[in-house]
Amino acid sequence: MRGPGFGEGPGESFGEELPFFVYGTLRPGEGNHDLFLHGRTAAEEPALLADAVLYEGPGYPYALLEPGGGTVAGEVVTAAPGEYGELLAVLDRLEEYVAPGHPRNLYDRVAREVRRPDGTAARAWVYVAAPGVARKLRATGTPIPGGDWTGRLPG
Repeated sequence: MRGPGFGEGPGESFGEELPFFVYGTLRPGEGNHDLFLHGRTAAEEPALLADAVLYEGPGYPYALLEPGGGTVAGEVVTAAPGEYGELLAVLDRLEEYVAPGHPRNLYDRVAREVRRPDGTAARAWVYVAAPGVARKLRATGTPIPGGDWTGRLPG
């Protein structure tokens, strides 16, 4: 089963079951991790997304792709066997992703390279701020220093 718009837009990989790069409320220890990822993943590994800036949102962050920007910290999550189609659909709904370039998208789902701590690369789906949201964030948003959602608040 494929989610809406699967493989139709720029940066998307038709037919590939890519892992997901999560950087906000889906990270381990955050509110949506157990609700949406528990029991559906085979692996979760730390990773970094380069050329991106992380912004505060209303209880969740937004990543914006910015050439020459910093890095965003997160995890690369691989779906458990047999869970990929359902996980893709669940995450598309959570992230309010309708289809490539759709005006109702809150986030766009794009395929990007992320790096693990050992330097190896993985191509993964990343939900980034849709264009309208990105424009507002660039104009009036608050960047998260260091690009790490889990490190945003003092201990």
